[in-house]
Amino acid sequence: MGVHEIDLLAVKWRSDGTADCRHLEVQASMRPVSYISLVSKELQLAGRAANSAKRKPEELQKGVEEWVEKKFRRANKLRLMQTLYPGKWSSELVINVVKSENEVSLIKSQNIKILRLADIVTALATEKFQIKAAAGADILDLVKMGRALSIKPGSTVGSAGPLEKAIAEADDSIART
Repeated sequence: MGVHEIDLLAVKWRSDGTADCRHLEVQASMRPVSYISLVSKELQLAGRAANSAKRKPEELQKGVEEWVEKKFRRANKLRLMQTLYPGKWSSELVINVVKSENEVSLIKSQNIKILRLADIVTALATEKFQIKAAAGADILDLVKMGRALSIKPGSTVGSAGPLEKAIAEADDSIART
């Protein structure tokens, strides 16, 4: 879509002939230095750097609104999705480490479902997910990212036990190949 890319579109067909349609964007930073969203166009025109870390709450809100519009609600993206499957599509954001949980809350308030990478990796580990095949670099990147996940007290991720076990098993599997 030119400079307006979409990270992932997924369609899963149900037995009744309908589909579960998902639009996912991914911000899986390991060490974020700025917000997910940019400062508003208005502030950029006034001379503020697009990725400025200094933002008042109302500036953060405006930047999030513009980011959600750009990533999830642009007319050309919506038209493309409807050509793939006419119907309702989810809007989901996968995040890892973020600079601001306030920004995440603002994104969520825009009807964007937030998925945590740590939860995804943990679910894969606890649901006995077995990787049948993957490019070497891809699986190594996932293992490295899994090791670097910061599981904080009070987060939605439970114990790091299943994750650590899955990483160890993946390391063993990689070593054998």
